Amino acid sequence: MTISTTSEKFSPDWSIIGFMAFLHIGALFALLPSNFSWTAVGLALLLHWITGGLGITLGFHRMVTHRSFQTPKWLEYFLVFCGTLACEGGVCDWVGLHRIHHLHSDNEQDPHDSHRGFWWSHMGWMLHNLPIRSEVPRYIKDIADDPVYKFLQNNFIPIQIAFGILLYLVGGWSFVVWGIFFRIVAVFHCTWLVNSATHKFGYRTYDSGDDSTNCWWVAVLTYGEGWHNNHHAFQYSARHGLQWWEIDTTWMMIQLLQALGLATNVKLATK
Repeated sequence: MTISTTSEKFSPDWSIIGFMAFLHIGALFALLPSNFSWTAVGLALLLHWITGGLGITLGFHRMVTHRSFQTPKWLEYFLVFCGTLACEGGVCDWVGLHRIHHLHSDNEQDPHDSHRGFWWSHMGWMLHNLPIRSEVPRYIKDIADDPVYKFLQNNFIPIQIAFGILLYLVGGWSFVVWGIFFRIVAVFHCTWLVNSATHKFGYRTYDSGDDSTNCWWVAVLTYGEGWHNNHHAFQYSARHGLQWWEIDTTWMMIQLLQALGLATNVKLATK
């Protein structure tokens, strides 16, 4: 099934378009020899894991959106803070839109419905004014009144600016280019591949009622999120890689937290 492009249906959100253009142009400065250092590259890789792995995958997604495990409140807030540094919007918006996605996966009410094409599901959807965004408050009643979540929701850009200033003071412009711009864009596209590539490429183990797939190379880039068909079949499961060859490093992190007594009420798929 293919639906025509969305520009005829939804108006562009120029503030988001400008923001995305700014970040992507900034990331291009990593190509300049004057901004290159192996220390800066190492910083970008470390922050990719902290913000994309611990923050988005472990925190925003498995812990908050799906409540697949619980942690002490201090650790929950730390993981959500790491996700806020990924700069993928406010945590409340992120969680609400993802819950809507699961409720209406690959249907017209799905914000990044893959039937609208790869570009739309990858990033086109967020560049438009979608009426479904007004429905987000209905889906985040468990976090909407939490003062920490509210602060992080409303201040994710000032937090990023402050972090950029800190990196500049520590390592100069190369740290800013690699640790902020390049890292943010890299985490963006890795995350977005879960919406696009894992609804197009790979294999299907379960009939999940949508087009979700298991895609090994997306799993590598996203710390286990590429086993997306498994996830859509068992949304509550803390473990996404359900076969021995489906390596899920985020699940390994949850196991470590469980061994340390920091992860409880861990939910798993029942076959």
